Amino acid sequence: MSTARTALETEEHQALRAAVAALGKRYGRDYMTTVIREGKHTDELWAEAAKLGYLGVNLPEEYGGGGGGMAELSIVLEELGAAGSPLLMMIVSPAICGTVIARFGTEEQKQKWLPGLADGSLTMAFGITEPDAGSNSHRITTTARRDGDDWVLTGRKVFVSGVDIADATLIVGRTEDARSGKLKPCLFIVPREAPGFGRNQIDMELHAPEKQFELVLDDVRLPADALVGDEDAGLLQLFAGLNPERIMTAAFGIGMGRFALGRAVEYARTRQVWKEPIGSHQAIAHPLATAHIDLELSRLMMQKAARLYDEGDDIGAGEAANMAKYAAGEACVKAVDQAVHTLGGNGLTREYGLASLITASRVARIAPVSREMILNYVSHQSLGLPKSY
Repeated sequence: MSTARTALETEEHQALRAAVAALGKRYGRDYMTTVIREGKHTDELWAEAAKLGYLGVNLPEEYGGGGGGMAELSIVLEELGAAGSPLLMMIVSPAICGTVIARFGTEEQKQKWLPGLADGSLTMAFGITEPDAGSNSHRITTTARRDGDDWVLTGRKVFVSGVDIADATLIVGRTEDARSGKLKPCLFIVPREAPGFGRNQIDMELHAPEKQFELVLDDVRLPADALVGDEDAGLLQLFAGLNPERIMTAAFGIGMGRFALGRAVEYARTRQVWKEPIGSHQAIAHPLATAHIDLELSRLMMQKAARLYDEGDDIGAGEAANMAKYAAGEACVKAVDQAVHTLGGNGLTREYGLASLITASRVARIAPVSREMILNYVSHQSLGLPKSY
């Protein structure tokens, strides 16, 4: 661990980082590629991470969590990723869904879901993206209407991760404001086996244990307590989940970039074609050094975002989380690209485990929001420039 990394972290954070790194090393990239090849899920790693308290490290202690925050949870995902075995569902289940329920759920919802999310026995997916809405949350057409004491949901979602293994999905719908008639966002817990809740797997070139799904909600009837939080505070609750999503996506990208960079550095240090190892040549060494710098800078912004969020500064965290996600996505793609290029033909072999990351690394650029939409956010919110849409 570099001194630059430890200087800004508490002893507890350093110990957590070291412990998770040791867990990740026991599994590593070979475990992940085997799981993917055999069409399985990361059940063993998920269960062990849960048993050690890592999955619920951000959730309240009174519900079985670790009592920490996004600072701790992002360390867990980053270090698992750096070992080559990231758990994508950490972004969704404890970070988004666990955070939203912990902050805004009723006592009954907290009792029902948080202990299971913390110990890994329950998982939740998160559905916001729609076929015709893309990044425009104002065009979400999944609607919820009241029918007596119940809610009835109708709509479609796409690119929802892990629905097949999730016990429920936190769905972003819209309800009609009785006073204004306008639609406002609201969050609903939809059990996997709810009648009318259908799913179709999307055929992806992305090779990952977590599958992507299109969801169809055909008059899904839910009890009143399926609504999370106050019906009139949906936007606040939504962004309470999206900021952790961005922070954790940054951790995902930084971890993947570190894994790829580590493989490349090891190769460059030992691969000898001429008199000296290829890592002695600046054409090889400098791009790897640049990749390292970009990853370290990304982590700093991620740490800032996590701290602001954990301190309750949602607005400040929103800006920092978007910046961290942008920086980490760019750094991840560049690190993977440079790692593959450093290895040459070997970078495209299964033996070295880098080629599949070419596709996977782009996830951090595209999801959960594209880099272009983050640039829009920064230009509007941070710089005060007028909107183009």
